[in-house]
Amino acid sequence: MSPEELLKAMFKAGVDAALPSLCVPPYLPERPKGRTVIIGAGKASGAMAKALEDTWDGPLDGVVVTRYGYRLPTERLEVVEAAHPVPDAAGREAAQRIFETVQGLTEDDLVLALISGGGSALLAAPAEGISLEDKQTVNKALLASGATISEMNTVRKHLSAIKGGRLARAAYPAKVVALMISDVPGDDASIIASGPTVPDPSTNADAIAIVEKYGIDLPANVRQVLETIDETPKPGDKCFDRVENVMIATPQASLEAAAAVAREAGVTPVILGDSIEGESRDVGLVHAGIARQCAMRGQPVEPPCVLISGGETTVTIKTKGGKGGPNTDFLLSMAIALDGAPNIYALAGDTDGVDGSEDNAGALIYPETLRRAEAAGISAKAHQAANDPYTFFQGIGDLLETGPTMTNVNDLRLVLITERD
Repeated sequence: MSPEELLKAMFKAGVDAALPSLCVPPYLPERPKGRTVIIGAGKASGAMAKALEDTWDGPLDGVVVTRYGYRLPTERLEVVEAAHPVPDAAGREAAQRIFETVQGLTEDDLVLALISGGGSALLAAPAEGISLEDKQTVNKALLASGATISEMNTVRKHLSAIKGGRLARAAYPAKVVALMISDVPGDDASIIASGPTVPDPSTNADAIAIVEKYGIDLPANVRQVLETIDETPKPGDKCFDRVENVMIATPQASLEAAAAVAREAGVTPVILGDSIEGESRDVGLVHAGIARQCAMRGQPVEPPCVLISGGETTVTIKTKGGKGGPNTDFLLSMAIALDGAPNIYALAGDTDGVDGSEDNAGALIYPETLRRAEAAGISAKAHQAANDPYTFFQGIGDLLETGPTMTNVNDLRLVLITERD
């Protein structure tokens, strides 16, 4: 198996470990005395709806919203497609329908919530006093700011009518079981899709502090809402008495699945962590340094070995007009730092199949990456300065293109060291 084949096989194993068809059925609750109402939001939620419909042996109805291109055919459940990462009118309308669907239920009813990463943008139900256009403006500013996913979702939930536990409040007194596929560092349920069924420990003041930290210029009406809106329901609120939030797939499980493929190939896996955050290019420098230490010193492990990490890094956009996401940004930084070092290969990709907002999951780098780029007249440093890593990898034919994977457990980074220098 070539280095490229091994890296791609590991990435596929990581994605497959989080497929809803495998993860949903084992966690389905018992049928209730009353109605079973299905709602959901996220990049994996369309596939979760399909897995549920294929398994559930009783009546059900409901509505789920997923990203454009991520819908699977269903017969009893309605799956709506909407925009991500910047919300659109379809997401707003779906969120309103979901919010209305869970109201007026009784203690005998069950709300089965299918929640996955991306749900925060897809559940676009602006709080009173905020328009969809306001939400779009804030989302774009957050995405370009370099804020972490936790920080972004803290702001989002305090500008929402449905997130930050407000969906659970609307569904009370029905029983709520939320099946969650984690895409956030530490598997914090209150951050996944901005926690529509989870008690919110953050406050309006926390959201304002994040806005000020990153110098985000909020529209005046949005700032006023943040300062005056009622707080989200907190831990201990009775609306969570009949809520179960169940993690059915996590980044760590996908890292371990990738590691198993490496072991089978005779390569030692080293899992660096499932919660790595920070600027993508800085994380690339660190991974390059560890890879060099393995190649030159056999530390922390002798080659052949592969460094495996997950989490969600960020990109602070300083130059407009470039294309790319955190995975291509990570890899371009790593390639520049390695400067053609032999025996080191890497793949980084988002497990949902989309790096940022482009049509690729990520990319690959090889010892000859910079040499091939230079031969083609493509400058790695110029593309890095222009926040344009996508175009760099597109130019040398090294984009990783998987199409929609129907799941989402965050980024998966694989750095293979084949020999000792």
